[in-house]
Amino acid sequence: MKSIIITGASGGVGSAFARLIASDYEYVAICGYKNSEKLSQLEMSIMAAQNKNSICKSFIGDVGDYNFVSDMVSTVVKAAGGIDALVNIAGISHIGLLTDVTPDMWNSIMSTNLTSIYNTCYCVVPHMVHAKTGKIINISSVWGLTGASCEVAYSAAKGGVNSFSKALAKELAPSNISVNAIALGAVDTKMNGHLTATEKAELCEEIPYGKMAAPEEAATFIKNILSMPSYFTGEVVKFDGGWI
Repeated sequence: MKSIIITGASGGVGSAFARLIASDYEYVAICGYKNSEKLSQLEMSIMAAQNKNSICKSFIGDVGDYNFVSDMVSTVVKAAGGIDALVNIAGISHIGLLTDVTPDMWNSIMSTNLTSIYNTCYCVVPHMVHAKTGKIINISSVWGLTGASCEVAYSAAKGGVNSFSKALAKELAPSNISVNAIALGAVDTKMNGHLTATEKAELCEEIPYGKMAAPEEAATFIKNILSMPSYFTGEVVKFDGGWI
């Protein structure tokens, strides 16, 4: 049974991607944490749109928690027989000076953005290696490439995602498993909801394309990267409208 795990599926990009990709898989595992109601609605929506032989299963929990991730992956493997694709979209950000980032906030940002990727890959990779096939995509940010003032923790975590992805790609290439990261620019989601209308307009003026990406555009780009030949691996690909 062809299967995919999508973390951060209750977010704007995650939910758009899950809807877009669901018909390509027989078992779609969607994972979220903060918005269980939205995740449940997404599960029902995907199931309603799928044929009776397809399954969508939602998992509610913290992907920064290894035990939760281990149980989720075990459940998917038991039901589907393996895992064909893993797309890590879960992420949180914090705007503020480094000196305003408490140790607890730092640990939370690192856990959700970076440790979560270790957890999912650690649990999924053995099954992909056994099958000698698989694709992993980790969603990063352009700030992981350049750094952003007042987003030090987020930038550091996303920089880690980029390096993690490139290193793991080298390990897994002999097993026909591709690993890539996508560095998103400004996407019109709740993560940018703190911006005022004026601030959004000023941001869009900085982007050569003149606007933020819609979640559906980002989802389509993720799907396109997922469909690339396995030889395409170890890359950090920007999707930012020419911004950075």
